[in-house]
Amino acid sequence: KKMKKIAMAVVASSMLAAPAMAADVKIGVLLGFTGPIESLAPNMATAAEMAMKEASDSGNFMGGSTAVSVRADSTCVDAAAATAAAERMVTSDGVAAIMGADCSGVTTAVLQNVGTAKGIVMISPSATSPALSDIPDDGLFFRTAPSDARGGQVMAEVLMGRGIDSIALTYTNNDYGKGLADSIQGSYEALGGKVTVVASHEDDKGDYSAEVAALAQGGSDHLVIVGYLDRGGKGIMQASLDSGAFENFAMSDGMIGPSLPEAIGADLNGSWGLLPGGESEGYDIFAKMAADAGFEATPYSAESYDSAALIMLAMQAAGSSDSQKMKAKVFDVANAPGTKIHPGELGKALKILADGGEIDYVGAREIELIGPGETGGAYLEQVVQDGKFTTVKSH
Repeated sequence: KKMKKIAMAVVASSMLAAPAMAADVKIGVLLGFTGPIESLAPNMATAAEMAMKEASDSGNFMGGSTAVSVRADSTCVDAAAATAAAERMVTSDGVAAIMGADCSGVTTAVLQNVGTAKGIVMISPSATSPALSDIPDDGLFFRTAPSDARGGQVMAEVLMGRGIDSIALTYTNNDYGKGLADSIQGSYEALGGKVTVVASHEDDKGDYSAEVAALAQGGSDHLVIVGYLDRGGKGIMQASLDSGAFENFAMSDGMIGPSLPEAIGADLNGSWGLLPGGESEGYDIFAKMAADAGFEATPYSAESYDSAALIMLAMQAAGSSDSQKMKAKVFDVANAPGTKIHPGELGKALKILADGGEIDYVGAREIELIGPGETGGAYLEQVVQDGKFTTVKSH
């Protein structure tokens, strides 16, 4: 009788050991489904969820577990709303980590009020403010987009390279806008460029003619717009064209996406902008995967796939979905040494990690993390041709 008890106990404990791992692992997808980048958020979310499905379907993620997406709206601009959404994700929905947020201000608020407060890993696909490099984050915050400190430098170099020696500069009045505008101005002036007028703009105004008139007073023919494609940046551009104040525009990443040329029309042809990302084998694979899955590889969708992938790979490497355990593994899975991993190879990567091996996640965006958990950063110069943003050069 005693023998039987022991045997039963052994069976029970081994049953616990294996299937206990196979469970739902919830991952937050915190993006601005409403607000100034609402046209970009759906494809960003879909890309992150494509990575989750790929990992889950492989059967290799966390002992056969399923990665489950929990979406919430960051609004991109309302810090209180984003914080409340993140809070709910963690306390009610029980997410283990967050893919997000997106815009820099709300990402900073969520990091401080929820991420570090509750010890939750956050990997943002698109928060680019230089300030995020220095915020105390307890090793919990990472981003698959480069800092605007680098973005401003590249913008300045491209302006000078195009023979543009004076600009007017307008920026959306928030962390992202101010940080990038400061970086552009500093870098451009250091290269000998002249900034004739710098002025912030608010999003969601009905009329931008006063702002445009003030920007035009400096006498430059070129307007650099650091803003959002679905809100104020678009309004400034339309008012500039309507009044004839400017017709040559250079745009920040927040302005780039299919909805802008659709809204502005043929007048936008010839204008250009800079978007983080390089042309790479990994990106081409991702773009094809996206097309096969029925969505377009629009701005920051590749970074969203990579962010979700890094979360799951770090969990696998740590053998735990606990943020406190997995945060130490993000750098390990993102960087050399190890087997190079491209989009579509998450199942293979998860198996290598489960067997105790090492991986170097290249992903869609040539991921290599530096310093405070961010990518070094290549940029694409995109020009609007025939109503579409088309890549003309990598920087």
